[in-house]
Amino acid sequence: MAGGALTGLTIAAARDALAGGEISARELALAHIAAIEDARPLNAFITETPERALADAAASDARRRRGEAGALEGIPLGIKDLFCTEGVMSTAASAILDGFVPPYESTVSRNLFEAGAVMLGKLNLDEFAMGSSNETSHFGPVENPWRRRGGNRPLVPGRPSARSGAAVAARLCLGATGTDTGGSIRQPAAFCGVVGAKPTYGRCSRWGIVAFASSLDQAGPVARSVRDTAIMLGAMAGFDPKDSTSVDIAVPDFEATIDDGVAGLRVGIPAEYALDETPGDIRALWEDGIAWLRDAGAEPVEVSLPHTAYALPAYHLIAPAEASSNLARYDGVRYGRRVEGADLIDTYARTRGAGFGAEVRRRILIGTYALSAGYYDAYYLKAQKVRTLVARDFDDAFEACDFLLMPTCPSDAFAIGEKSDDPIAMYLNDVLTVPASLAGLPAMSVPAGLSEGGLPLGLQIVSRAFDEETMFRAARSIEKAAGFEARPGPRA
Repeated sequence: MAGGALTGLTIAAARDALAGGEISARELALAHIAAIEDARPLNAFITETPERALADAAASDARRRRGEAGALEGIPLGIKDLFCTEGVMSTAASAILDGFVPPYESTVSRNLFEAGAVMLGKLNLDEFAMGSSNETSHFGPVENPWRRRGGNRPLVPGRPSARSGAAVAARLCLGATGTDTGGSIRQPAAFCGVVGAKPTYGRCSRWGIVAFASSLDQAGPVARSVRDTAIMLGAMAGFDPKDSTSVDIAVPDFEATIDDGVAGLRVGIPAEYALDETPGDIRALWEDGIAWLRDAGAEPVEVSLPHTAYALPAYHLIAPAEASSNLARYDGVRYGRRVEGADLIDTYARTRGAGFGAEVRRRILIGTYALSAGYYDAYYLKAQKVRTLVARDFDDAFEACDFLLMPTCPSDAFAIGEKSDDPIAMYLNDVLTVPASLAGLPAMSVPAGLSEGGLPLGLQIVSRAFDEETMFRAARSIEKAAGFEARPGPRA
């Protein structure tokens, strides 16, 4: 196969071609290394690891010859730079960690490599995963490979895992790891026209992932099909005693049931997600999704999630509060950047002032304020109570349905710099993804159509905790009905 044909494969198709001896892991790796070199203007990777990729591929081909192929044997992946990778620089896209090389491997990336995956490099992201557009990275913004119809202005690829979405959409890797705190897998998947899945909180280990908000962060896959995300999640997930939030529960064969369909299931349509400001093309796509599921045998039922309006403000108190605690470890003493001061306190201040970007500093200040004496009860504690109510809403909704359907985002991708000076407008991009994160539920975005501007739009599926199988079945039904095959065009 030619290089373009190789980079256009899905994980499932590449797996079959490798198993059948049609291609080798080395050929697959070389094609993607060349694609990454050609697409450097997108700025998708912080660290490229071509030598590591070829070494991984050689080892993979050797295992296959011995009959020892794993679930992802020879599959080239991009790893979000929030995952610590042993011997490879891991920065969380922050100046304060520039040059940090971990002596250990995150559990999720180790699981993938043990399944035979090949690492192409470390993907760019918003600094410490804080942002809604991938514009806060110390290493510069990433461009979405898509362009609005009739224009060539660079667009954002979405939230922190957008580099994963952009890299997969641009055919730079067959799949990528992401982390989802308030929509950081689902929103970029929608903006980039790919599939992104956030599993139940506790399904994947957080050990070795640079922490943003510990009660919300969850690793998940980004790929070009529902089947591919199911394959990846099966390899990523599993109990990890090193992570106190990891849940000791069996990992199903997610791929085995994705084509079982939704006949006999009830799909919940939450009234509160029909926002007044939602564009007409997104509303129409939602109606299409409902019709597709009805035609597939599911019964649409209207449900209510009454505390949805309070989810976003609660999230933007809880997440910064946890971030202010997690980021206190970056002091220039043990690892990372250090700026000497007159004394220890001055060294702390200078190091953090030089090492943290504006958005990270903003969230630390918000979080520290919310946790401070006199304000803890008024802000942080109240936000946690709202979180409980949001989770309870989902519990009540699932009494009437088996899964939920709603849009992934309230808009399509916007231009780089368009909302940078308005953090509130930026935060509102997460209004449809945050509730499931607060409740710790599995949710995923599937590309289902194009906006009036010719940009991808996604539909979001949410299911009960640890019922990713139903989520994948519903997503696969949407995928088949939508028949989304659009690809980003060439860049000028």
